[in-house]
Amino acid sequence: MIGLRVQGLRVVFDGFTAVDGVSFDLAPGESFGIVGESGSGKSTVLRAVCGLAPRTSGRVTLTSSVSGTPLPEPGSKTFRRRVQMVFQDPYGSLHPRQTVDRQLAEPLAIHGIGDAPARIARALDEVGLPRGFRFRYPHQLSGGQRQRVAIARALILEPQLLLLDEPTSALDASVQAEVLNLLEALRAQRGLSFLMVSHDLAVVTHLCSRLAVMQRGRVVEEVSAAALVAGEQRAPYTRSLMVAAEGFVRTVA
Repeated sequence: MIGLRVQGLRVVFDGFTAVDGVSFDLAPGESFGIVGESGSGKSTVLRAVCGLAPRTSGRVTLTSSVSGTPLPEPGSKTFRRRVQMVFQDPYGSLHPRQTVDRQLAEPLAIHGIGDAPARIARALDEVGLPRGFRFRYPHQLSGGQRQRVAIARALILEPQLLLLDEPTSALDASVQAEVLNLLEALRAQRGLSFLMVSHDLAVVTHLCSRLAVMQRGRVVEEVSAAALVAGEQRAPYTRSLMVAAEGFVRTVA
């Protein structure tokens, strides 16, 4: 299993500081969340980790549960295989003119991995989609089915860390629960690590035992899900998020 260490991450776009000195550790096999209002910089953190946003300064490194294990550098082809991202919008993250089969085959071709038909069939099984969906187009799928395809595309390379950018925000409440339960089951089966961002406290704490709270590009507090439920927040901003999320309920096992 692999984890992630982010140290002093800073991202600047045309003079605007979107992420300002963010640091946190994600242990191997852990699910860690980042919450905050829109514009707080949480999605930019994910994009900087996977190389879709430029890092102005700071370090992003993988960590391992096995000492002495060599780990790939961010931006390398091996890193991109081990670290995959599931995007927020299932309507925009899939190519509208490509079948499910072709979209799942593409990452395999890029990384030179063979036995595509068997891998595609197995990936669809894992996300609970019939194999007949292979030759459908995105417009023939529901929102929940599209997001399952997006998850299958991320998993087909057998990564060890998934970056989840509000993966259920575009879905109906009932479908949200199905996708969250699917992600939780896959993490347990594969020993995956998750880094998830969301503005929805109920969603992020469903999967994550710890979370960082971001405001204006900075982490204002790290808190456990149990402490959040118990009202043990220290930062005024975190308390204001709890007030805004009126009706938020979570039972910690």
